[in-house]
Amino acid sequence: MTNKTGPLIKNIPFSLPVDLVDLVDYEEGRVVSRTLSSKSHVNITLFAFDKDEEISAHTSPGDAMVQVLDGEALIDIDGKKIKAVKGQVVVMPANVPHSVNAQSQFKMLLTVVKQPVTIGFQDNKS
Repeated sequence: MTNKTGPLIKNIPFSLPVDLVDLVDYEEGRVVSRTLSSKSHVNITLFAFDKDEEISAHTSPGDAMVQVLDGEALIDIDGKKIKAVKGQVVVMPANVPHSVNAQSQFKMLLTVVKQPVTIGFQDNKS
């Protein structure tokens, strides 16, 4: 779908069945990403991690949902270590430190949902 600023989703064919896992390839010693949407209130990104690669601890202003498409990851959410495998989903709450480490080659779809930004909104309740 498009709007005044262009498509809301990109880098993926429209109106066709697609295997998400095939849209991003493993590369030795790297984390590879493919952005599908990057808007003020939502980001959707595919990732492929080589074994032992990671995204180090950080926080996000939105809730982040990891959908494991292939392999196995160790997800650390504020010190709680969670093993996630193909077919599973883990939600990391906003503003809480988290990291992702590939225990094997690993692919995920990451969806981050943030509060929408409202500009010029005034609450007229009396």
